[in-house]
Amino acid sequence: MPNPSNSSRLTDELAKWRDIIVEYARMEELDFYETIFEVLELDQINQVAAYGGFPQRYPHWRFGMEYEKLQRQHRYGLGKIYEMVINNDPCYAYLLNDNAIVDQKTVMAHVYGHCDFFKNNIWFSQTNRRMMDEMANHATRVRRYIDRHGLEQVETFIDTCLSIENLIDPHSVFVQRQPRRGSKPTSLHEASQPTKYPAKSYMDRYINPPERLEDEKKTRTEAAAAKLNIPASPMRDVLLFILQHAPLKDWQADVLAMIREEAYYFAPQGQTKIMNEGWASYWHSTIMTNYCLRDHELVMYCDHHSGTLATSPGRLNPYKLGIELFRDIERRWNTGKHGIEYDRCEDMEERRKWQTMDPPEGRVVGKGSPGREKIFEVRAIYNDVTFIDAFLTPEFVDDQKLYHYRYDPNTGRMVVVNRDFNKIKQQMLYMLTNHGQPYIYVLDGNYRNRGELYLAHKWNGIDLQIKYAVETLKNIQKLWNRPVHLQALIDEDPMLFSFDGKQSTQQRIDEAIESPAIALD
Repeated sequence: MPNPSNSSRLTDELAKWRDIIVEYARMEELDFYETIFEVLELDQINQVAAYGGFPQRYPHWRFGMEYEKLQRQHRYGLGKIYEMVINNDPCYAYLLNDNAIVDQKTVMAHVYGHCDFFKNNIWFSQTNRRMMDEMANHATRVRRYIDRHGLEQVETFIDTCLSIENLIDPHSVFVQRQPRRGSKPTSLHEASQPTKYPAKSYMDRYINPPERLEDEKKTRTEAAAAKLNIPASPMRDVLLFILQHAPLKDWQADVLAMIREEAYYFAPQGQTKIMNEGWASYWHSTIMTNYCLRDHELVMYCDHHSGTLATSPGRLNPYKLGIELFRDIERRWNTGKHGIEYDRCEDMEERRKWQTMDPPEGRVVGKGSPGREKIFEVRAIYNDVTFIDAFLTPEFVDDQKLYHYRYDPNTGRMVVVNRDFNKIKQQMLYMLTNHGQPYIYVLDGNYRNRGELYLAHKWNGIDLQIKYAVETLKNIQKLWNRPVHLQALIDEDPMLFSFDGKQSTQQRIDEAIESPAIALD
């Protein structure tokens, strides 16, 4: 596999353009870690891409499968990798050696946009900035386990872990919880009762203050629940619960912990795909068109830039949606099309004519303008869901033709079937929330006092896909080593799916079935 020691350094010409682009990027107030560029051949860049952008990963068949897929895409002209950049300090970026110089300049400007986003967006603030080294450590440890326990056993266990790597809680990295205290409980009710000192009635509220009793009860409840494998509240980080309570061998727990750590590292990239690519595209477009594009490069640049932003009815391109929404925000804030009065205006024609001067007298466009300040603020605190929720407007949907389409067999064309803004926005949010994957919570790790694991699906308007739910239960059961149950709403009926290691069952939850909770709010 390629690594920084055997890949090529930048040529003198590329190094010169890198220095120029860095100067312009900083002049535009982009802020990024040191960025190290490496030039790779096609085969090398496909290998690194198969590893998720890292030079080294643990051995597993899925990386080889991804490599073959990338090779076929390039061979048949279905795709080409122009760049990759890693969220690290320093950032590492890879360039394809046979790109034209205009492409290399565009890519470098694009990379600095990504690096600024990695450093300053709050959703990346808790990621490991030394992940390049950490990935290499993971690879070394997994290879050591393979030597001890055999390739088949380790790889099969990794397969199981990877099948549930999405069962984490990306928001938990921003929550600090007090360490759990308390002695081992005999029952949750008994252990949760606070210490109450004997006192006469008129002194009781001073000796046993109600607020202190309530705090102690909460602390004891959490401690007792931990001992009984019962989370004090529904727990979304299923992988952490399994790590804490499943009967795993030491090497298995270490492998699962590695996969969980990597899942948390990659989670912000999934949460900000539209914003991240839109921000990088905005800045490569700004830097190239304002500073670095030479006359004879114009046609090639426009051709490749338009190809990157190309879209078609019924398909969302994150590059196109992201850059256009950032431009729309900048334009609206420069022309005053925002605020309570604008949002309350329901007359579309009046909204279009709202303060049409571009820019209003006394304001500037670009650096230092209200619009530029606003998009930097958006870049810092939003993710894709909040980005779309806060800034998608009916005018933007109409301008970009973000309607719902279907294929018409009579005409052989895609036709519009829905222009309703609220429905379009709601479907986008459904698609982006948790990457379109279900919310699964742990409710009980000692269900019916038998050490069985009880999970629940939080319904958000979309039913669970039964086929995938059953297969997921089977893999979780391999880790838990006891029967596993999953509660879900199917066609508005509460159902319980179970797997005991031999057979799967499903039944409607009713009074005959003891359940920790019927529904998650």
